[in-house]
Amino acid sequence: MKNIYGLAVICLLMLVSCSKFLDERPQSIAVENFYNTPVEMESGLNAIYETVRYLSTFGGFYTLQHEINTEYMYGRGSFAPMNSYQGLDNTNVGRITDTWNNFYKGIRNANIIIQKAPLATGITDEERQRYIAEARFLRGLYYFHLVRNWAGVPLHTENNLDSINIQKSSPEAIYELIQEDMVFAENNLPDNPRLVGTPSKWTAKTALAEVYLTLKKYDLARKAGWEVIQSKKYSLVSVSVADDFEKIFGRDANNTSEEIMYFKYSSKVAGQGYQYLAYLHATSTGNFPPGGFATIYSDSLNPFLKNWDRADLRYRFTWYASNINIAPSTVLCKKFSDKQATIQQGNNDYPLYRYADLLLFYAEAEASMNGAPTADAVEKLNMVRRRAYGKPADMPDAAIDIKITDYPDLDAFVQRVVLERGYETVGEGKHWFDLKRLGIWKKTIKEIEGLDMAEKHMLWPIPPREFNGNTALNPTADQNPGY
Repeated sequence: MKNIYGLAVICLLMLVSCSKFLDERPQSIAVENFYNTPVEMESGLNAIYETVRYLSTFGGFYTLQHEINTEYMYGRGSFAPMNSYQGLDNTNVGRITDTWNNFYKGIRNANIIIQKAPLATGITDEERQRYIAEARFLRGLYYFHLVRNWAGVPLHTENNLDSINIQKSSPEAIYELIQEDMVFAENNLPDNPRLVGTPSKWTAKTALAEVYLTLKKYDLARKAGWEVIQSKKYSLVSVSVADDFEKIFGRDANNTSEEIMYFKYSSKVAGQGYQYLAYLHATSTGNFPPGGFATIYSDSLNPFLKNWDRADLRYRFTWYASNINIAPSTVLCKKFSDKQATIQQGNNDYPLYRYADLLLFYAEAEASMNGAPTADAVEKLNMVRRRAYGKPADMPDAAIDIKITDYPDLDAFVQRVVLERGYETVGEGKHWFDLKRLGIWKKTIKEIEGLDMAEKHMLWPIPPREFNGNTALNPTADQNPGY
């Protein structure tokens, strides 16, 4: 009997390499009659990115929830219960259910490519390896986000593609697959991406640097980071005033020297804009003319912000005061602004990996591998700091630079790197993962917000819908603690 799957893939468009956007049009396709030519394979590849733009993933809620978890951001409305750090309430469990489903939808689309590419008759062996590598990179990336939020999860691969009832695998098994996928991608992806917004071998090395940091494999993290640096493919975008950061985060920022990989959005295509902006901004602001819900906010008196040097251009670029009936010191995040928006979606992209991320990954790995900060580690941290003050990244500046004697202890230096990464990535949903992997999440929230965080808040619950549909899972034994 023929197996015919309903698969969401893009229309068969030939996209030029400078395109900002991977267009997708859902349609049902008989798998056995597809995935034979380069156009068909690339259409299937582009479908893996579809779930990235959904509101429940990088399009909005996923980033919002990770920002609320940090010591500097708060949630309003139905997101407000997250401020207590006692785990997710039913409303937010519903949201992460959609996140779970959409990551797995992307994984399924990746698995189909991985399974079908070896059988394709109309592609070369070189193309075959590249297509599989791109699919494996994305599968590894999606599992990396799943394991950090849920720990052990069902492991769906190309070998059990049609199976519904899959047991929960350990975090160790998930990380093993992630590393295998990323190493394959590193070895088989091209030097330059297939399209802007798709991965290259350097993207895979950057992702590996973060994966290895998470696993405390510091020598491998340093090696991956060093190779990206030595490639000289990337450089920090220069700024001289706060608004120059628009060149990195603005509506028209695309394929800059700093962009290792951004997930692409477009307000020019119906329903495919960056919805995150509507949840960042106030109901009335020139930063986003359609207005938003101000779902997340901060306070200039919060110690994280209060201690942030006002001469740092990132502070002035990132925050704006707004009266949303909370406190006179309330500020909103304007890192992602679209002053030309006419609908509640922006034209901005999500910066999955920037060169600034890579430099700070490297600084942490270099110091950790050596058991103490080194001149090399301090220099990479200072490169990011200099740019933040509008100075040339490669030129020492005694007024700005951190000295190795300022943080002679490894732990103190790593926490300084993570603080710098916090300043650098506000609004990007990355800082919470740093607090978790370093095991300083409870301590940090207690020091800044004075709250005791429940252990259960460290992980999200496996969605009830998964237990209903997957009989290989035990709702009691397999659920994360506290739920």
